[in-house]
Amino acid sequence: MVVLGPTATGKSDVAMAAARAVAGTEIVAVDAMQVYRRMDIGTAKPSAADRAEVTHHGLDLAEPTEAFSVADYRACYERFLPTIEGRAVLVAGTGLYLTAVLDRLDLPGEWREVRAALDHELAEGVTVAALHARLVALDPPAAARIEPGNARRVVRALEVTVGSGRPFSSFGPGIAAFPRTDATLIGLRWPRPVLAARVEQRVARMLDDGLLDEVVALASEGLSPTARQALGYKELLDHVERDVPFDDAVAAIVRRTRQFAVRQERWFRRDPRIRWIDVEGDPVDEVAPVVVDALTAR
Repeated sequence: MVVLGPTATGKSDVAMAAARAVAGTEIVAVDAMQVYRRMDIGTAKPSAADRAEVTHHGLDLAEPTEAFSVADYRACYERFLPTIEGRAVLVAGTGLYLTAVLDRLDLPGEWREVRAALDHELAEGVTVAALHARLVALDPPAAARIEPGNARRVVRALEVTVGSGRPFSSFGPGIAAFPRTDATLIGLRWPRPVLAARVEQRVARMLDDGLLDEVVALASEGLSPTARQALGYKELLDHVERDVPFDDAVAAIVRRTRQFAVRQERWFRRDPRIRWIDVEGDPVDEVAPVVVDALTAR
């Protein structure tokens, strides 16, 4: 059972409501940033109370100082999946991670030295657009499937292409294939103007909850290039380390999160297996009963 959708759609609340209604249900977080310990507020990680009430997996898998990839997540998933005794609800915001575990992607290896060199280029001022242009020259099919501004995916595609000596796009059908699955996929969808407002409200709540203090503490420890790119953290790190005005940093968080939500929706809407529910007011009231029905029907 999968509950998915862009950020701020309410999918975690829906999953918790369904897990409460169906005894023995466990939740699996499929999120590229909730894997990091102590990155709690800005990733909207489930609360301690929720985690005490319902068993969660996929959280706190790595230190923020560590690089963590989709292959690392897939390996962790394969380890904890057999421990789930009852039903499982996957709560997915990171489309690539979901595809990797649901469709069992044949993932390329890792070339950490190549990735480190690319991350260094970004840190030294080389733009993501310039790296994307390099990918266009080396692997046009891969470049055509990746947003020019998506730093993580551009770097990953270049890492594999350069490190392996073969195009990233040559590694199987990958994300373009949607094989048959026994899983039920439920997607939450809001009108874009409403979702944009929800994003702004969510950012305000995170700041009220202490996101800036969380970022300051993490900055003192050091963060990996991957963790530094997380929504909210990147912008507040710019405020803390580069003297970007606080209000400008907050505006950037809202803007970047809205853009990210659009990219998430574009990724998910390619998948014909998803049953979309257009939320009108309360995602728990409108979607949780559908998830409960799917869980109890299995």
